Amino acid sequence: MKRGTLILIVLAGVAGLSAVLIVSVLHHGLSARATPTRLEAMMARGARHLAISSNARGLTNPITASAENLRDARIHFADHCATCHGNDGSGDTMLGRGLYPKPPDLRLPETQKLSDGELFWVIENGVRFTGMPAFSSPGSVDDSWKLVLFLRQVPQLTTDERMEMERYNPKGPDDRQEEQQEDDFLNGATPAPKPESHHQH
Repeated sequence: MKRGTLILIVLAGVAGLSAVLIVSVLHHGLSARATPTRLEAMMARGARHLAISSNARGLTNPITASAENLRDARIHFADHCATCHGNDGSGDTMLGRGLYPKPPDLRLPETQKLSDGELFWVIENGVRFTGMPAFSSPGSVDDSWKLVLFLRQVPQLTTDERMEMERYNPKGPDDRQEEQQEDDFLNGATPAPKPESHHQH
């Protein structure tokens, strides 16, 4: 095949892909509510794969899967990751549903088949053009490896473990006030009256 013909074929392919992406954007707009197309998902997975060096892919987890390390990982995940990923790893949270692309379901083979090194790399470096931030910081390496342990366990997470994680999820002022009122009630304190509303109608 002549070089000029090959260049024309490549340019036509690029033009075709560009047209598909433009039509998709025009049809769906730039809303984060949209679901990425299969083509977008395939391209994103390919880009992620290319971004991770072969050295990183070959890393093995140096942290043992002891009960203490797994508990540390669950608590860390509940406090830092569950806002988007959910305690169960499903990604079905208020923030998770509002992201584009949506957080992956960490229980599914698409995540579970990644090597320990690939999972570690994503935790440490994040993923561009998604909601996944980079969590690399001095002294964070052990925490990231513990999270890899958690990700391997998330498909078998028990109800008791999820309930324990809920205690460590970030809480807003309303949640903290409700917890305080429950504690006061259980300890026999008289609950403070709720402030009266002064809204004008």
